Amino acid sequence: MVYQQFLKKAFALYITLFSFSAVATDFEVSAFLGQMYSSDLTEVSADNTLSVDTGGNFGVAVAWQDSPNGQGQIMLNVVSHDFYSDTDNQNHSLDIMYAHFNGIAQFRQQNYVTTVSLGLGGAYFDSEVSEELYPSATVAFGTRYEFSDNVALFTEIRGYASLVDDADNMFCENEICHAQFQDSLWIESNISIGIAIKF
Repeated sequence: MVYQQFLKKAFALYITLFSFSAVATDFEVSAFLGQMYSSDLTEVSADNTLSVDTGGNFGVAVAWQDSPNGQGQIMLNVVSHDFYSDTDNQNHSLDIMYAHFNGIAQFRQQNYVTTVSLGLGGAYFDSEVSEELYPSATVAFGTRYEFSDNVALFTEIRGYASLVDDADNMFCENEICHAQFQDSLWIESNISIGIAIKF
């Protein structure tokens, strides 16, 4: 379900990009993939830690050149995690889609660019049995190498912090709870690589 919503939003971003491109220049579309490391969950009855696995992520972004050394960006990132519940001795999934508006500072040295990014937005959590939307913030440090005026390869280390409700019954089904959040802040770190194309 989360992947279908991701594809719909990605398509909407591309439509927006092409409509803007008729009246603006220096728009950039990027696609990336990587690995995300998350906070753990906890067991409701025994207060045991439930380890959440490392998930593969992929995402797209649309950026525009706001100044010679700065960009605005709209970014979508999707990750799927698994965890094992002792309640029913089964694996369960937790899919998260992040949507953020970011500001990016660029520090140039010829074709090599160092980037620092800050953003605000939301995180859509889907636990198979429940769905919730939480406020979220992100910070990133990256590098990019520009092969030409239109194509760049980039790497990025990014952190996400989402304000969740640790009393939420996100992981409960028929009054049986498989897990719960450890606290009110859900933290994820992301290492990714991608390609950016400027129009």
